[in-house]
Amino acid sequence: MARVDRLERLTDLVLVLLNTARPLTLRELGDVVPGFPPEGEARRQAFERDKRTLRDQGIPVVTETIEGPEQMGYRIRPEDFYLPDLHLDPDEQAALNIAVAEVHLGDPSGRDALWRLGIPSLQSLAPVANLPSLPALPVLFEAVRSHANVTFEYRGESRHVDPALLRFRQGWWYLAGFDRDRDAGRVFRVDRIDGNPTTGAPGSAQLPADFDAEAALPDEPWKIGEETIRPVRVLVDALEGPRVVQQLGDQSVSERRDDGSVVVELQVSNESALISWVLALGAHAEVLEPSEVRAGIVDWLAAFEGGSR
Repeated sequence: MARVDRLERLTDLVLVLLNTARPLTLRELGDVVPGFPPEGEARRQAFERDKRTLRDQGIPVVTETIEGPEQMGYRIRPEDFYLPDLHLDPDEQAALNIAVAEVHLGDPSGRDALWRLGIPSLQSLAPVANLPSLPALPVLFEAVRSHANVTFEYRGESRHVDPALLRFRQGWWYLAGFDRDRDAGRVFRVDRIDGNPTTGAPGSAQLPADFDAEAALPDEPWKIGEETIRPVRVLVDALEGPRVVQQLGDQSVSERRDDGSVVVELQVSNESALISWVLALGAHAEVLEPSEVRAGIVDWLAAFEGGSR
């Protein structure tokens, strides 16, 4: 029999514990999950290590008293494991599955098990982003799931937030929620949270009845994640101009030129997302002003050119 590595065994163990209608004994788990040692002390120790690993990574393996000689059974209740529907599109779901494999199991070989989470293989996916390991992310997912308020340091300030949802947009994770200190909805980029958030009791988050979390995350990524807004003018050539105007609306056009190009004016609060959007247009777009944003793109391109040599 081919050797089963521990990552594959952990993945199989999670799937079995999630899909059982009743608690399973250690003997039953050893019979259906490949990779456990033969029955005896070695199997028990291996299972205890796996159970501890899963719990340390936030996967709630429940121990329940059952009838029979073993007296203890184990399972993962779906309502404890799964998040509420986050309404992710296919690319966002793929990114979430990658984040689960990377962050929860902490092993690059986790990519080999992604097909078990609904993704055939990495080779079949266009890269979404290079996802960092974010310590705050599992804490925030749990806060959203349990409707618990969160406190964290963000850009040098302590923030007290009732979380509403998490989204993956343009290569970054964002938390949308109601900021108690500012008495208003806010969006936070998760990688800019300092340290680990602390959470209140389940149910402690009290979102206003009229709070629209989806509206807090606008379609234009350059409006997500910061609070200082400034106008940015972008020149788009005649080839891409009509598509960009269709995307942004006629109200975004500040100038139409004789050669068919257009100048659009965007209200930008997230410069990194704007730069990503402009670079995706390639040679068809150019930031005209302000000069600091234009310089930021020049610096990014210079750094990319230098790193690719």
